Amino acid sequence: MIYELRIYECLPGRLPALLNRFAEHTLAIWDKHGIKQAGFFTTIVGESSQRLTYLIAWESLADREVKWKAFTTDPAWLKVRDESERDGQILSNISSQLLSPTAFSAVK
Repeated sequence: MIYELRIYECLPGRLPALLNRFAEHTLAIWDKHGIKQAGFFTTIVGESSQRLTYLIAWESLADREVKWKAFTTDPAWLKVRDESERDGQILSNISSQLLSPTAFSAVK
């Protein structure tokens, strides 16, 4: 099992639109493609209160490659993304890291 840490930096005031997009649309599309989230977090103390941080659990790098490509090219996702940005761009930056749990990690 590997984990992907993704951090989305929102433009000022756009975090609610991003949270709504995930809650109302994106997670259902992920379910369709077998993508498993391991947690979502907003920042209450730290560098930015306009940040969404989340983890995705993948079986392997190959699993990620297949499922993420299917998601990012899914017409339902493209429609949701475009409609959610009708009032303007939501994100200013996305960062991603693929992580492997250590032998002593509570998360395997």
